[in-house]
Amino acid sequence: MRTRRTDEVEAPRHVDPSIPEEITGRELDKSARFELKTLSKENADRVAQHLVMAATLIEEDPALAHEHALAAGRRAGRVAVVRETLAITAYATGDFALALRELRTYRRLSGSNEQLPLMVDCERGLGRPEKGLELGRSVDRSTLSEPTRVELAIAMSGARLDLGQNELALTELEIPQLDPTTAYSYSPALFDSYAVVLAELGRDEEAATWASRADVAAQAIGDAEGDVDEIIEIVEEELEELDGEAASEPTVERVAERAAEAGEDEAGKNEAGEGADAR
Repeated sequence: MRTRRTDEVEAPRHVDPSIPEEITGRELDKSARFELKTLSKENADRVAQHLVMAATLIEEDPALAHEHALAAGRRAGRVAVVRETLAITAYATGDFALALRELRTYRRLSGSNEQLPLMVDCERGLGRPEKGLELGRSVDRSTLSEPTRVELAIAMSGARLDLGQNELALTELEIPQLDPTTAYSYSPALFDSYAVVLAELGRDEEAATWASRADVAAQAIGDAEGDVDEIIEIVEEELEELDGEAASEPTVERVAERAAEAGEDEAGKNEAGEGADAR
């Protein structure tokens, strides 16, 4: 056997993806940053940078985002947020088996069920919608946050569709949050999912109505971003004709604009009051 030279450098088993100089890791959410406190400062900073890159790239380049998540996982495999990120990027690349495995680990480390909808979707991706339904029913939904309850309803409805249970798929979505008078951040996805199931049932006019509501809610939330909280009030007024027939549909009035108008009214009242006091 050839004797190994002492000046030979062993190639690293893994080559981490590069990180732009402007990414410091401080961009990471504070709660996620807190989870990295168990690591050395140097390692925590590097893991944070990889997590930021994963979040930045997840939409445009899921494969590269996954590489960053893997790099973070090699450095901090026992940190819940790292395993969660690895699961999400694996899901984005279509590796549902890895995503489900990582989500189970995340659940064990964190004690959180907030990624339950994604776990149900992973079971669907693996061709096991029955297991997805069983998993979704295993948790008391009242213990979940409201957005997660909505996401779970959508995932459960999808599993029902996979099984050809279209009526039950519709029932899964008929939850209190299916409210056409109010739009939250999760409303567009919920309204759109409801429209899809209605279309599957051949109820095309209702499907068109809910698809329109999804578009209106999404537009309103986009318009109000940065101005208000995640709730937008919807008021009834005339919309464009649907399918050649006039229809009255819910549309959205920006809360920010209404608040501004209210502020102007209040200012006018104050000026009137000051004038009265002067007299």
